[in-house]
Amino acid sequence: MSNNHTHAAHQDRSEHSPLLPTSGSSHGTRGVVAAEGESGRHGFDPRQFFVILWRSSCTASKLVNLLWPFVPVALLLHISSGLESWKFATAYVAVIPSANLLGFAGQEFARKMPKVAGILIETTFGSIIEIILFVVLLGKHRPETPPGNNNNNGGGGGGGGDEGNLIPIIQAAILGSILTNLLLCLGLCFFFGGLRNASQKFHAIVSEVGTGLLLVAAFGLLIPSAFYSALKAEVVGELPGFRRPDWTFTDRKLREDVLRISQATSIALMVAFLLYTWYQASSRHSIFDEVIEQDEHRDTDRHEDMAKPKFTMTEALLAIALSLVLVTVLLVLLVEQIEHVVESGVPDQFLGLILLPLVEKSAEHLTAIDEAWDGVINVALYHCLGPSIQTALFNAPLVVIVGWIIGKPMDLNFEIFMVALLVLSILVVGNFLRDGESNWLEGALLVIVYVIIAIACWYYPNPDVATSNSAQGLRLDMESLGPDGIRELRRLLSQEL
Repeated sequence: MSNNHTHAAHQDRSEHSPLLPTSGSSHGTRGVVAAEGESGRHGFDPRQFFVILWRSSCTASKLVNLLWPFVPVALLLHISSGLESWKFATAYVAVIPSANLLGFAGQEFARKMPKVAGILIETTFGSIIEIILFVVLLGKHRPETPPGNNNNNGGGGGGGGDEGNLIPIIQAAILGSILTNLLLCLGLCFFFGGLRNASQKFHAIVSEVGTGLLLVAAFGLLIPSAFYSALKAEVVGELPGFRRPDWTFTDRKLREDVLRISQATSIALMVAFLLYTWYQASSRHSIFDEVIEQDEHRDTDRHEDMAKPKFTMTEALLAIALSLVLVTVLLVLLVEQIEHVVESGVPDQFLGLILLPLVEKSAEHLTAIDEAWDGVINVALYHCLGPSIQTALFNAPLVVIVGWIIGKPMDLNFEIFMVALLVLSILVVGNFLRDGESNWLEGALLVIVYVIIAIACWYYPNPDVATSNSAQGLRLDMESLGPDGIRELRRLLSQEL
């Protein structure tokens, strides 16, 4: 009886104590380890390591391990010539088990931390793959056209559709990551959770805090796009061979201003993320406490999870290091083939908004869906909303700052089409979360919305096509212009000069 009481007191400290010690507490949470994270072993045991790795966190995650043979195949194909589509496809599939290992190892590591710290750590590990992907894409980007010569909305200073311009793909991947979490992952959580339970109720704070933070994050992300869209009609055109006064508001000047606004906004968003993290880590009444209190004893397979063999701290750290190396190498191989994939007919926006977020979020989605299936709906929802908040407040601004440091202009001037998708998605999800209850029908509807977006992205033109449809994409045809047209052109030029 005393042992049970001690265990309950131990859990209460880990659940309700803040991650960071406050001035009113006599001691922090250092050294507190969640009971379900204890392995009962020390060091590294190869046999146990591979057995635990194979079992993974759930059945779906275990089935993903069947994809491990694609990892050596992707590495071997890389040293061969040609076969660009096969290289992309195998690297794409190989990222999934590698990301799954990182997610599982991060989960095992997080279980050895206090409860509040565990959720923060799990969310952070889920975003590492995304940060690596963004940085690899940015490193591969080649700004061949000077800033200002790109006429597509959301070109980030690179040439509109020029070979090597990956800024539109990065921008699409940023918004795609948010949309994939909000629509696909959340929809699947509602759907599978609703299949097992006719209705699942979650805490109101998930809706209030989650959607509120997303709206704030979206506001910050979309300010540069709104600035550009509001002023692009006011710019004065540039004529070859003529230099305008410095004060003239040209398209080049507008894009430079958008870039500076994006950089300043990114710093502000990162500060907001640090404040948000500090509040959640140091407050006894944060969203984490609410989530944990309601879901701690609702997990249907909690006893099975606690009885499973677990990684030691050494094994967890080794698995994290191994998975990080594999994920980084495979993402580099994946990005190297992106230009060939686009040339083969896959649109930029579909690649960035749909394909890339699906592969880098796969492990995180499996974890969230498994939690919803087990009835831990609050934690599942946070695994959908939390990464979206981190992408908007930290990951996206981080890639802008990295681009600023390495001299590759990356801005937050998204396509208006993407802006509309993000705002509408947040409103739809907020409406579904408002009543604090979910069912399988709501989940199916969210997935259908995501499928509709994927279809629209497939037909959305690449930046080079969009540019060729603009005024700067026109070519002067003297024969079709005729004498009257030539006279009118001369008159307009004389007025302009």
